[in-house]
Amino acid sequence: MHRTATKLADGRELVYFDREPGALRDAVDERPLEPTASLSETRLDPVLGEWVTVAAHRQQRTYHPPAGECPLCPSRDGRLSEIPAADYEVAVFENRFPSLATGAADHVTARDGSLHTLRPGDGRCEVVCFTSDHDASFADLDELRARLVLDAWTDRTAELSALPGVRQVYCFENRGEEIGVTLAHPHGQIYAFPFVPSRTARMITRAEAHRARTGRNLFEDLLAAERNRPERLVLQGEHWTAFVPFAARWPYEVHLYPHRRVADLTALDETERAEFPGLYLELLRRFDALFPAAPGAAPNRTPYISAWHQAPGSGGGELALHLELFTIRRAPGKLKYLAGVESGLDAFVTDVSPEQAAARLREAARR
Repeated sequence: MHRTATKLADGRELVYFDREPGALRDAVDERPLEPTASLSETRLDPVLGEWVTVAAHRQQRTYHPPAGECPLCPSRDGRLSEIPAADYEVAVFENRFPSLATGAADHVTARDGSLHTLRPGDGRCEVVCFTSDHDASFADLDELRARLVLDAWTDRTAELSALPGVRQVYCFENRGEEIGVTLAHPHGQIYAFPFVPSRTARMITRAEAHRARTGRNLFEDLLAAERNRPERLVLQGEHWTAFVPFAARWPYEVHLYPHRRVADLTALDETERAEFPGLYLELLRRFDALFPAAPGAAPNRTPYISAWHQAPGSGGGELALHLELFTIRRAPGKLKYLAGVESGLDAFVTDVSPEQAAARLREAARR
């Protein structure tokens, strides 16, 4: 992997990732952009003990632009975008409308109180462009490009984890308008949080309790148990296993674990990195095969969220790196909406049994 770092017109960082050195990445961002000021703040919910980010400036972010005005396509034919180069393989840049940003403390003052605790929304939000092809999807990439994306995620995890005040780095992709995506170009995001999000904190608490009770790691035990229960297995490699969790929340949900427990992406070895792209692309293609398009229609693209769960930089030593992939589609033309019990109480009711979901994902490999 070869990386080239540069700056956009307003001072934000842009990093190109290429498989080989030699690509020209010296194009200058010629847009007349003024530096943006982040007014992000984080507020502590006194009832749940969870941090909530307030980023009102994001109301002005780009929303479903025409394909010819996509800000993630390369700059060409006189149209200037967030990517100055005329082409690229993988590109990562600081979000112009971030939920969290370095320098938030310059505009937001911390406040402490028994019921009202507020902090500047310090952190960083980046956009990861998987390909310059506007009409592609991650599932359309070849294994070499998917490996380059993995290398970019790893590079950013290492660099963002080293920033002062960053507690956790979260790499993820949202795909599909049904999920809430506002830019059609194939891309993901990375958040560098100044706090440990509540879901991660709960996982760590459960893992520490399991260690105290059994002397073993929760995630190692979970992976071993699922590998011995073929009814929920989806696919296996030499170094990775994908399975539907026993208590899946979403209609079709798959967790992908490396067999060797590691804390984050930076700790994967070369054998694990080499095998990941093929398995991950196969999972994404099976998700698309779950709901075949009608004859003569455009190929189906199942909406999904794909997220890497990594251990926080300080604490969380019991948490194991793994990827969670799920869709909100429960049947052709039908979505799983978070209704009263899910949204109001976080008490999920799933429409598809985990065993049935795993069987359908295994069958999807033969379509």
